[in-house]
Amino acid sequence: MPTKRPLIAIVDDDESMREAIKGLLRSMGFDAEAFSSADDFLRFPHIRRTACLVTDINMPGMSGLDLHRRLVALGKSIPTVLITAFPEKNVRASALGAGIVGCLTKPFGEQVLLDCISSALALNSGQESGS
Repeated sequence: MPTKRPLIAIVDDDESMREAIKGLLRSMGFDAEAFSSADDFLRFPHIRRTACLVTDINMPGMSGLDLHRRLVALGKSIPTVLITAFPEKNVRASALGAGIVGCLTKPFGEQVLLDCISSALALNSGQESGS
């Protein structure tokens, strides 16, 4: 029986960044879906299958941090990696305090992102085995 590959969702209003991350993750054997806004992701029919969320902090409409908080409020806690081109210390501190797995500043290395996703997936599998 084939193993279900982890689904990683990428939410970023920057198309080139979104597609680059999606391509990287697919090349590493993950299922990856990309969304241009938090609202688009919230309408995704497979949201519960999402093992990790990679989202930009600063986007028009709902921010990545607000998206994470909305998911938690809806009972859909997904390990999340925040990315940003505009790092702010207070945002990083509140984000990490809110259960975010990582907060990366653009441009970041592929391995740094993959390490954060690995941590998120380990956290996710720990939640599944504990339930």
